[in-house]
Amino acid sequence: MNPGDSAQRAHATADAVARRSYGKLVAYLAARTHDVEAAEDALSDAFAAALATWPARGCPANPEAWLLIAARRKLIDNFRTQHTNPVATEELDRMIAAHPSETLIPDERLAMMFACAHPAIDASVRAPLILQVVLGLDAKAIAAAFLTSPVAMGKRLVRAKTKIREAGVPFRVPERSELPSRLDTVLDAIYAAYSEGWTDPAATSAALRDLAEEGLFLARLLVELMPDEPEALGLLALLLHTEARRQARRSKASETDETDVFVPLNRQDPALWNAALIGEAEAFLKRAAASGSPGRFQLQAALQSAHVYRIRTGRNNWADVVALYDMLLAATGSPVVALNRAVAIGELEGPAAALCELDQKSDLGTRLIEYQPYWAALADLLARTGAYSEAQHAYSVAIGLERDTAVRRFLEQRLAFLLK
Repeated sequence: MNPGDSAQRAHATADAVARRSYGKLVAYLAARTHDVEAAEDALSDAFAAALATWPARGCPANPEAWLLIAARRKLIDNFRTQHTNPVATEELDRMIAAHPSETLIPDERLAMMFACAHPAIDASVRAPLILQVVLGLDAKAIAAAFLTSPVAMGKRLVRAKTKIREAGVPFRVPERSELPSRLDTVLDAIYAAYSEGWTDPAATSAALRDLAEEGLFLARLLVELMPDEPEALGLLALLLHTEARRQARRSKASETDETDVFVPLNRQDPALWNAALIGEAEAFLKRAAASGSPGRFQLQAALQSAHVYRIRTGRNNWADVVALYDMLLAATGSPVVALNRAVAIGELEGPAAALCELDQKSDLGTRLIEYQPYWAALADLLARTGAYSEAQHAYSVAIGLERDTAVRRFLEQRLAFLLK
């Protein structure tokens, strides 16, 4: 193998490990140092060492273990340089004793997630912190998800990591009595991670595909930890219902044209859905419903279940869908939920009724001004009432906001139809 091929293989291996195991490695290191930033820096140095070493020596059989050992050595060296008092020596001895296995690295991401959700951390940054530390998202991606600037988000994340170190936040899954107060943050982070991965429906991006898989894995892990927690069950049911439709969201334009075509939910072929995942989702949702305490993730999962029932059976259940949205809106006050509720009313009572709903929520357009689905839904409703000029404007805005080429192409086709 020539040097160029060796370097390319080393970079590909390091990239795959970073996508697959970054959070796992950081969690293992930080659990023993209580210093997230130091763990991240040491792991970054380990990756740099790997890219300098692996092209010449070859990639190790277990790259995760190689990186973990290299990062651990860096942490120990830094600790020796910075600390000389007896207490520090005891801490150093503990770090040295915690030697990772060459074959089995404990997965401590769930403990890390609950550490990031500790009450000592400002509530507004807990979920973003989980996304960065446990799942490896950068500040720019996190800022976009939480509608703030990358610079502001970066500063908040740094302060949160400093707080973890200074407060000595323990890296462990809390006692059961402590779990409920931190659960919402963990649920939010898992959902945000999966949703980010879901933005690549055709699974063309390995990073986003891994992120969706991680979200599902962590949701399952959480249910194992809290098998009777209805919202954990509801979140897992929601993700399973969503994942079940992945293959149906895209089709090819024709046998000769391999261009991806976006397929909205109401036009999807149920035969392409993953029936096993839907069955799992329904079972988890039924377990959650038995608690008699519906929460937002249970309600979202119930909405997905209602859509599946309607499309599979052809029976109109929009009244049930609107009722579920009423409950979800009361629970969250979310402008996105208000929009989806209005769209459901449009299916139940007609587009004019939906537009009236939107008009009654005078600040909705302002709050969702950069939210593509708002403009796409508004365009569709306007077109259905014959307000073609306003619909064309709304479609144009939606097209400008859409990043997914297949969805943008779908919206352009809808706009072109109006212009005929």
